[in-house]
Amino acid sequence: MMTNKLGWLNAVGYVVIFLALQLIVSGVVSFGYGLYAGHQAGELPSVVMLINMILFAVAGIALFMGTGWTKVSRQYLESRPIGVLFWCVLAALGAIIPSMFLQELMPEWPEAIQRYVEQVEQMGAQLMSITGGYFVICLLAPVAEEVVFRGAVLRTLLNWKPEHRWLMITFSALLFAVAHMNPAQFLHPFLIGLLIGWMYERTGSLMPGIIYHWVNNTAAYLLFRAYPSPNIKLIDIFGSQPTKELLAVVFSMFILMPALFQLQHRMKK
Repeated sequence: MMTNKLGWLNAVGYVVIFLALQLIVSGVVSFGYGLYAGHQAGELPSVVMLINMILFAVAGIALFMGTGWTKVSRQYLESRPIGVLFWCVLAALGAIIPSMFLQELMPEWPEAIQRYVEQVEQMGAQLMSITGGYFVICLLAPVAEEVVFRGAVLRTLLNWKPEHRWLMITFSALLFAVAHMNPAQFLHPFLIGLLIGWMYERTGSLMPGIIYHWVNNTAAYLLFRAYPSPNIKLIDIFGSQPTKELLAVVFSMFILMPALFQLQHRMKK
C-alpha cells in the first residue's frame, strides 16, 4: 500500500484499475461471443452489451469492496436519514435542466472527436432501448461508480489532504468526468461529481450519492424513452422556444437551491 504522501497517486490508480477492468471484461465477453457465434466478434448485439455491463459493474463492486479499497458501514443508515435522502432526490431533479442548459452552451468539438462522441452516445442509446437497460444504467451503474469514485477515490483523497476538502472533491469530480470518456458530456458528470462528493464528505456514506445518481440516471433514461435520440437538446424539448427553456431553468433552480440548503443543514457524519 502506498504511503499517505502519495494519496493522489492511489486515487488515480483506482481509476486506472477500474477502466482496465472494463477493458478486460469487454475483451473476455467479445472473445466469448466470437467463439459462440463462430466468428470474430465485431459490433456486439445489445443483449451481449448488457451482459458485458452487468459483469463489469459486479466485478468492480466485488473487487473494490473485497480488497477493502472501499469501506462501507451501515452506521449512517441506522441514523435513518430519511430527510437527507428526500432532499437528495429533489436536488437531483432540480439539477438536471440547469446542467443540460450549461452543457449546451459549451462549444462544439472537432469533427474527429464528435464522431467518437456519437459512437459512445449510440452505445448508450442501444443499452437504454432494450429490456434490462434500466437495471444496468439506473441501478447497477450508480452503485458501482459510487463504490469506486466516492468510496475509494474520494475517501483516499480526503484522508490524504483533509484540510483541502474542496480541492480533493474537485479532483475526484474531474477523475469521475474523465472516466466517462465522453468529451461532449464532460460538464454534466463533473458537476454531479462535485455535488455527490460534497455529500460524501459531509456524511461519510455512499447512500446519498447512490440515491442522487439513481435519480439522475433515471431522468436520463426516461428522457431517452420519451425522445429516443442521443442528440436531443433542451431547446428541442421546449419546442424551440428559448423563453420556455429559460423559465424551465429558473423553475429548476427554485427546486435545486432549497434542496442544497436543506442538505447543508441536515447532512452530518
